[in-house]
Amino acid sequence: MPNLLKRDILSVACLVVFTASLIPVAAQNAPESATPSVDEILDKHVQALGGRVAIEKLTSRVSKGTFELDQMPGPAAEEIYQKAPNKQLMITDAPSFGVVRFGFNGSAGWQEMPPTGLQDVTGSQLAAMKRNTPFYRDIMLKEIYPQMVLKGQENVDGRNTYVIEATPADGSAELLYFDVDSGLLVRTRAETEGPTGKVMADTTLDDFREVDGVKIPFTIRHSQPAFGFVIKLTEVEHNVPIDDAKFDKPTTP
Repeated sequence: MPNLLKRDILSVACLVVFTASLIPVAAQNAPESATPSVDEILDKHVQALGGRVAIEKLTSRVSKGTFELDQMPGPAAEEIYQKAPNKQLMITDAPSFGVVRFGFNGSAGWQEMPPTGLQDVTGSQLAAMKRNTPFYRDIMLKEIYPQMVLKGQENVDGRNTYVIEATPADGSAELLYFDVDSGLLVRTRAETEGPTGKVMADTTLDDFREVDGVKIPFTIRHSQPAFGFVIKLTEVEHNVPIDDAKFDKPTTP
């Protein structure tokens, strides 16, 4: 595969973790008698994760694992640093390509990769970063999305889910899929930037494990027409001291 296409695909794949922008799809109507309210679905999700008190006890998260992209040989090493209220850094070290970094320091986003070097993230991608990086995002969904509407139910990998259309103040409507039985958010369906333009994409959250009283998805699968990737976490640590400077855009030599 040409290096330029590799770069574009890896760039998009990494940025998806930060900036997935979802769009509505048709959903089957739920039985009227069994339909909960949006608030009830969101509350069940928070409780399924471990509850508000447990979530708010955490102030930082360091996750490590692997990043596997369809078009690249072998897995890359993956590190994700998160700090309250809304800082995040993702580092992907691919032996066949090099090190790719995506960072957000609470206001500014940036990316660094070979061969393009260090660049700012702007526009709609920056707006999506701001929506997706809050550390307490799961208990802030109604603040992030002022308009939320239950659209019905849909089957996701054999599991029945409630589909909520969530509209932010500064972007397109998004769809969030919550498992009817567990209450957990298990999938998003998105319109995202691909190497050839905007395309539909699915991101599935799986293999939830409890860490320090809170459930974390240890597997994240993403698929779209041009490529797919999977992030598999092997370790997660909470309340690790992280210097704020780690999230700032590096100073060029």
